[in-house]
Amino acid sequence: MSGLRQRLQQGELLLGQMVLELFTPGIGPMLEACGLDFVIFDMEHGRCDIALMSEMIASCRGSNIVPMARVPDAGFAPLSRVLDIGARGVMVPRVETRQQAEEIVSQLKYAPVGKRGVALGVAHDLYRAGAPEFFARTNEEIVVILLLETAKAFDNLDEIVSVPGVDIAWMGHYDLTVSMGIPAQFDHATFLKAMDDLIAACKKYGVAPGFLPPTPESAVHWIDKGFRAISLGSDIGVFLDGVRKFRAHIEHRGGTA
Repeated sequence: MSGLRQRLQQGELLLGQMVLELFTPGIGPMLEACGLDFVIFDMEHGRCDIALMSEMIASCRGSNIVPMARVPDAGFAPLSRVLDIGARGVMVPRVETRQQAEEIVSQLKYAPVGKRGVALGVAHDLYRAGAPEFFARTNEEIVVILLLETAKAFDNLDEIVSVPGVDIAWMGHYDLTVSMGIPAQFDHATFLKAMDDLIAACKKYGVAPGFLPPTPESAVHWIDKGFRAISLGSDIGVFLDGVRKFRAHIEHRGGTA
């Protein structure tokens, strides 16, 4: 078991990366080699389907990286399907109400906490059906991440974040600014207030605020403000940035253009 959820509850800062493109069997272990704690494989904006997700999760076995899945939407049925193939957490986009949050938690937890369907002796338990204590232990380990990315979600912020079983409330910054009528204006007072409101609500209810900052400087700023689950950009952004910097260094070698 990962212990990631327990580390969040203890207030630790956890670092990972969102993967949208580089779905290679080495990506999880490579991120672990960089000192990261988790990887989120994106089925919403990335090219990952359920078959590829299964391969990516399997490729993380034997490493300490914690594989999680970003499903396409709350209607992905059943939400627990990615858990059955071995994901240790689920990110659900466009959560806007307490009712949605409660339903998500219920689908991802076994009874008596929720209503997750039972399939044992499959990928998530390494094909060995667990003992009776397996269910409670699994409920304690699975990470529930709600992606808050609309003005409506922030109108209902306290109601959503206070739902028992929510582990990470993740800022969906691009979609939120579009929803607010201030697209990509991340220095706008309305957006900055939403960031502060999310930090305050999470602190109040013992939930970790999550974010995907585009730069190291942005990451440090928001970590200092209170964010505790951070994606170090995305695989695409970090790869492109690294190659561009490498190329620029060569082109400008010796200080000449």
